[in-house]
Amino acid sequence: MQKLLLLGDEAIAQAAIDAGISGIYAYPGTPSTEITEYIQHSKEAKEKKIKSTWSSNEKTAAEAALGMSYAGKRTMVCMKHVGLNVAADSFVNAAVTGANGGIIYVSADDPSMHSSQNEQDSRFFGKFALIPILEPSNQQEAYDMVHYGFEISERYKTPVMMRITTRLAHSRAGVVRKQARAQNEIKLPEDLRQFVLLPAIARKRYKLLLDNQIKFEKESQENFNHYFDGNDKSLGIIACGIAYNYLIENYPDRNIPYPVLKLNQYPLPRNYVTKIINECKEILVLEDGYPMVEELIKGYLSIGLKIRGRLDGSIPRDGELNPNIVAKSLGMAVSVGKDIPALVAARPPSLCKGCPHIDSYAALTEALEPYGKGRVFSDIGCYTLGALKPYEAINSCVDMGASITMAKGAADAGMVPAVAVIGDSTFTHSGMTGLLDAVNDKSNITVVILDNSTTGMTGGQDSAGFEKIEFICRGLGVEEEHIRILKPIHNKHEENLKIFKDELAYNGVSVIIPRRECIVALSKRMRVKFAQKDKK
Repeated sequence: MQKLLLLGDEAIAQAAIDAGISGIYAYPGTPSTEITEYIQHSKEAKEKKIKSTWSSNEKTAAEAALGMSYAGKRTMVCMKHVGLNVAADSFVNAAVTGANGGIIYVSADDPSMHSSQNEQDSRFFGKFALIPILEPSNQQEAYDMVHYGFEISERYKTPVMMRITTRLAHSRAGVVRKQARAQNEIKLPEDLRQFVLLPAIARKRYKLLLDNQIKFEKESQENFNHYFDGNDKSLGIIACGIAYNYLIENYPDRNIPYPVLKLNQYPLPRNYVTKIINECKEILVLEDGYPMVEELIKGYLSIGLKIRGRLDGSIPRDGELNPNIVAKSLGMAVSVGKDIPALVAARPPSLCKGCPHIDSYAALTEALEPYGKGRVFSDIGCYTLGALKPYEAINSCVDMGASITMAKGAADAGMVPAVAVIGDSTFTHSGMTGLLDAVNDKSNITVVILDNSTTGMTGGQDSAGFEKIEFICRGLGVEEEHIRILKPIHNKHEENLKIFKDELAYNGVSVIIPRRECIVALSKRMRVKFAQKDKK
C-alpha cells in the first residue's frame, strides 16, 4: 500500500477519507486545525464529495456530525480541548443516543499551553461520557485507530473519542495506508426513537450504554493496548499514548528492563493493570496530561502499593512530558544541552505590522482615557495580543464569547462604561447569545467587533459572519443608529475616535464594527490573484 509522510493531524484526516467518511465538521483550533484543512485541500476528498466546511462553533459542529450519523453515514468532528467544553452538551448526550453511522470525536489537547488557556485532559470527558477512548502514540497508530474507531462505533452503535496532543498532531512520520472503503449508503436508525431523549427513552438508552462497558473493556484488552514483560520487577511502567515515545527515547536499543503497559485505548484494560500491579513493587505512570490513570489505579487497584507519577511529584504536575523528565523519574542521567543563545531566545508574539487591530486599539484606548484603565473585556483571537506592550489595551481573556457577558456583568455591577472587544469569528462562535442578553437587559455596554473578515489566529479560515455582522446585531435587537461601522486606518483616527467617544457615552447597548481585512489574509489573497493572472 501507499506510504505517506504525514503530520499526526494529516494521518487522522487521510484515515478518515480512506475509512469512508461522508463529512467532517469542525471549528478551527490549534492543534486540531490541520485535520479539517487537509480534507478541504484533498483532491480525493473533493472527488468523493466529502462535506467539509467550518462550523460556527464546536457545538454546532458536533450536532451536525450527529445528524450525519443519524442518517447512517460515517462522520468526524474535530476540535481542540477547550472546544470540547463548548460541544459538551451534544457530546455527552450523544453517548446516550448512541450512533447509527460511525462517528469519531477528535479532541486535540495542548499540554504546556502552547496556544491555549489551560491544560485540560479530554480523556476525562470521554470517561465521563462512558465511551471508548483511543489515544495513539504515533502517526501510524493514529491512522489505524481511525479505521478501528469507525468499526467499533458501528459495531456497538456508540460515539468514539480520539484524544491526541500537540506533539503528535504537529510531528511527521511515515504512514502506510489501508485499502479505501466506500461511503455508507443513507440508512435510518433501526429504532426511530433512538435519538429522542425523552426521560423514558433516555433511561433505556443509558442502560444500554452501561451494558456496553464490559464490551468496551474487552476491546481495550484485545486491540491497541500491549503488555511488554521485563526481568526487573522492582518497577512497572504504565505509558499512555505519546508518553510511550518519551520512554523508549531513553532506551535506544528498545531494551527496557521493566515491565511496561503501553496504554492506547480506554476504558482501562483491567487484566493488564492488575497484572502489572501484582507483579511489580512500584508503579510509574507516564501520561501527557492530567493524572487520570494514576488516580484510577490508586483508587481501586493498588491498596498498599506505591504509585509514582504526577501526583507524588515524580513527574511535574503541569506541562508536557519529554525524554528528560521521564529519564529523571527512572533515576537515569539527564541530558542537558547548552543555554539557548539570546539571538534565538523565545520572544512574545505581536500584532502584525499593518494589522487593523492596532488602529482600533489606538482609538479605543484614547477614548477611554477620561474613564481610567481596566474597563476592556476581551476575547480569544489574535487581538488578544492587545494585552501586551505597547498597547496594554485589554484586561481579560477567559473563554470564547466571555468578553460580552463579562462586560455585561461588570456594567450590571455599576462599572460604566464597560467595553467588550471580540473578533468577527469569535462573535459568531459564542458572542451572539451574550449580545442578546445585553439587549434584553438594556445593559450599558459598548461591544467592539473587530471584523478582519477571517479567522486570523488559526490560519485564515473563512469567518462564519463574513458580511453579516451588522445584520446579525440588528436582528438581535441592537438599535440601528448605535451599530457603527468604521475603517481602522491611521488617517481616520480622529473620525474613529469620535465614534468611540459617542458610543461610550451612550446609555445602552452599542456596537462598533472596525472593518478592515487582515493584512496576512490580504497578502495571501493578492499572491493567489497574481499567480492566477500570471498563468493566464
